[in-house]
Amino acid sequence: MADPERHPFLQGLSKHRGTPPTVVVIFGASGDLTARKLIPAIYNLGFDNLLPADFHLVGYGRKPIPDEEFRSIASNAIKEYSRRELDAEAWNRVGANTTYVSGAYDEKAGFDRLAAHIGEIERRVGGEVQTLFYISTPPSVFNPIIQNLGASGLGSRHLGKPHHSKVIIEKPFGRDLESARALNAELRSVFDESQVYRIDHYLGKETVQDLLVQRFANSIFEPIWNRNYIDNVQITVAEDQGVGTRAGYYEQSGCLRDMIQNHTTQLLALTAMEPPGSFDAEALRNEKVKVLKAIEPIALGPESDAARAQYVAGMTGGKGVPGYLQESGISPESSTETFAAMRLSVNNWRWNGVPFYIRSGKRLARRVSEIAIQFKRPPGTIFAQKDGFNLAANTLSFQIQPDEGLSMILNAKIPGLDTRTQPVKMSFRYATTFGSNTPEAYERLVLDAMTGDGTLFIRGDEAETSWKLYTPVLEFWQSQGRGGMEAYQAGSWGPAGADRLLAARGHVWRKP
Repeated sequence: MADPERHPFLQGLSKHRGTPPTVVVIFGASGDLTARKLIPAIYNLGFDNLLPADFHLVGYGRKPIPDEEFRSIASNAIKEYSRRELDAEAWNRVGANTTYVSGAYDEKAGFDRLAAHIGEIERRVGGEVQTLFYISTPPSVFNPIIQNLGASGLGSRHLGKPHHSKVIIEKPFGRDLESARALNAELRSVFDESQVYRIDHYLGKETVQDLLVQRFANSIFEPIWNRNYIDNVQITVAEDQGVGTRAGYYEQSGCLRDMIQNHTTQLLALTAMEPPGSFDAEALRNEKVKVLKAIEPIALGPESDAARAQYVAGMTGGKGVPGYLQESGISPESSTETFAAMRLSVNNWRWNGVPFYIRSGKRLARRVSEIAIQFKRPPGTIFAQKDGFNLAANTLSFQIQPDEGLSMILNAKIPGLDTRTQPVKMSFRYATTFGSNTPEAYERLVLDAMTGDGTLFIRGDEAETSWKLYTPVLEFWQSQGRGGMEAYQAGSWGPAGADRLLAARGHVWRKP
């Protein structure tokens, strides 16, 4: 934990946001996401005294697990994955009220047992409790869980009251526009939209939230955040790992579904949206939807605004790695893209003529996520390149991961008797200023859901608008099979097709 004396900016920043007595039910309690993210997030909220005094954690899954064994599984997950070491006193406050209910996802009887268990918790608490259902399962069981939450009455608990039941649902929110609409219809059949929290963990990252602060709390940025001053925007979400053990999932998903439609597009919406009238959740989400609706359809065919590729064998971290088609569980005829890049145009007054370049992929040169705002170059009347001056375009970059912070590229004079220039970088890093033990994204998002703050969650119409943009691309690629599929070497920054998207407008990808 950061020392306030060493990091004085931390003083006074911790604020307890009280929540009513709450039961968090995790469906898929024995899954990887629960162990790596959810249980550590809840533990750290407890460590920071941000959980209500009457807080209960209930795991639900097919496999029968005794309460004591589930507590042991949870404590081991904290030891392995938490940003803090396991503190006995902090864990006891959470672990004492941690239980488990077994049952199938497609049988109402298990949900009736869960309802009885929550009712017993209420009797012990001596009053009504808020229930937060976290669906951390494969998409194949989303619908039966939602249906049985409705059939058992769990979805309508204390409806109309401030502590009504809520549901958090993990991505993917469908596979295309049709399935996204069907999932939303299923959710609406049980829950009101105000009860639904569609989670994209990228929105809980500190730098993503800081993007809003930089734009709207600093008067030096917003006046120039438009087509008059910005030349292009580049958004990169790069992974240096391959598919690993996720071949079964990834073959059904691909890069566009896995990263572009959600994480990358969320970053674009926050970058391009108009200032909301307030920091109210609906005001902010309204502006995000407006931006997505303003994006022009993506050109396909010979003059395509989209590129896709698969990685082939190469070097990563000094070691040789196989290509995608040689990975375990991948068909040698696979047409699943491991890289996707697109040139998007936002057809509104602020952004007309400014290209937004987005890319994401596996087995790239390094793991990094960033938003880079490249400003127009100044007129070359004084410091012209032909006169030997080395000038770079001013670029403001927000690094989302792994080294959270932001930097600005400026041009400066090199000391000496001659007038020579050189680009320099001004940087701010969260770890340096605030300490390295910043909260994980899931901590913020779980707390927001408990307190009823939907600002960092995705609304149903927003998910559908995003799928409306990308579904034609998916359908076109599917119709082409492996036609048009490029290759890129593992450890590189992607295929030539991604470079051509920028070269057509006189731009090049920056190296994060």
